[in-house]
Amino acid sequence: MVLQTAKQPTQIQPRFHGGKPQIAFNPVPSVQRSANITIGVSKSIPTDADCVGIPVSTDGTLPREPGIDRERMAASGFEAKPGQALVLPRPEGPTLIVFGIGNLAELDSATLRDAAAAFARAAGKHTRLAIMLSNSKLPPEIAAQVAVEGVLLAAYRYDALKRVPAATDLRAITVVTSAEREPGMKKGAERGRIFARAALLARDLANTPPAHLTAGKMVEVANIIAAENAFTTEVFDAEALEDLGCGGLLGVNRGSVEPPYMIKMTYAPRNGRAAAGRLTLVGKGVMYDSGGISLKPSDASHATMKLDMSGSAAVLAAMSALAALECTTEVTAYLVCTDNMPSGSALKLGDVLTIHGGKTVEVLNTDAEGRLIIADAMVLAAEKKPDAIVTIATLTGACLRALGRDLAGVLGNRQELVDQVFAAGRRTGEGVWQFPLHEPYRKELESEIADLKNIGGENAGTITAGLFLSEFVGDVPWAHIDIAGTANAETDDSWRSKGGTGFGTRLLTDLALNFKPLKAA
Repeated sequence: MVLQTAKQPTQIQPRFHGGKPQIAFNPVPSVQRSANITIGVSKSIPTDADCVGIPVSTDGTLPREPGIDRERMAASGFEAKPGQALVLPRPEGPTLIVFGIGNLAELDSATLRDAAAAFARAAGKHTRLAIMLSNSKLPPEIAAQVAVEGVLLAAYRYDALKRVPAATDLRAITVVTSAEREPGMKKGAERGRIFARAALLARDLANTPPAHLTAGKMVEVANIIAAENAFTTEVFDAEALEDLGCGGLLGVNRGSVEPPYMIKMTYAPRNGRAAAGRLTLVGKGVMYDSGGISLKPSDASHATMKLDMSGSAAVLAAMSALAALECTTEVTAYLVCTDNMPSGSALKLGDVLTIHGGKTVEVLNTDAEGRLIIADAMVLAAEKKPDAIVTIATLTGACLRALGRDLAGVLGNRQELVDQVFAAGRRTGEGVWQFPLHEPYRKELESEIADLKNIGGENAGTITAGLFLSEFVGDVPWAHIDIAGTANAETDDSWRSKGGTGFGTRLLTDLALNFKPLKAA
């Protein structure tokens, strides 16, 4: 049956088996914490600031505030390179931190975001931060946005289950600038707060242990976020999925004791505005991926499989930002949520599933499950004929092997849409690299007993996965973002904090804000 939007719960409680008690649990602590941070813009350093960040370039005039010359900074190992920071404690007044921004002529938004993150990490336990941006050569709105993003994202720690919080109790961030740049800075700082808050939501969801965030609990979170951000939800349970013929999602779910859900969300521009375009987002929501019968090895990677719902987390989080940013694009989102578990009822190798719309798939690897559940939603989305569909998932280990943890992979059937994804990635610092939809590899997906196999050969796994997905969009422009590498950070690195990164949230938000419908092919 199709479930109506649930009554907003006052708290979310995970279910534990084996006689363990239920415990009260907040699944999004960082989002709530960020709401208590004051973010402002001022022409002078606030009197209550306990730490001040001062950007220093490798060229140009040295700011007077630090009170030391370049030689003394260099003696401490500080050369003003991006990512460097030097703490200058003082007997009185706020602590000063100089942070490098590199060559002024080469300063861009990504560099400043990374530099602001280095400042935030160096600030340690300080709670009232001021960051000086008076001399930034970037447009004021962009400079303030990326600086606020860098600070908030770098300050993130997931501590929902710790008795003693791990995150700094950050109270205030003030951007210090000149009078003529103040109006633009105020607008940019607010945009930075909204973008960062969305990414924090995605991180909280991705970092939540799988027993605490099942597919059913994801429904509850989606309803809360929808109620707070003026978009609607429609929830499809197992019965409704059966009626729709969503064999991919139901098949992957067969081994789990937790039921599957597909969550459809719709955002429309406010105040009666006509939509500038119609964009659909589809996010993979495998709440925990054991690999199913094709069981993953018991190594460190297995413990990170709670992150296999990072695509759905990014989509939900991006949706949460659209109203506040006055997005003029109509955005529909599908979150396809289930576990992938081994059991006596689990999907078997050689089974054939029927995807919504009738296409059949022979399953030869149950650990290639993301494409199966996404396919159902893609067909449903394509039936509505949107201007474009963008899918996002921790899809293939091959993408991680090819691109590492800094870049996501992107494929698509229309280069103009892929270009829009590239542009959004550049603006947000969430970089992508394109793989080709190399049609000759399509023969590797041919099955003797079904329309398709769910895997290709040993090589080019990201490309064959993309070719598989491309079978389910018809003639609708489509792009896929593979975040298998970028969804997780093994160490703190720039604005990425260890654990779930929320990668894709800000990219999708920016894409929706700047989306332009494609001309007919």
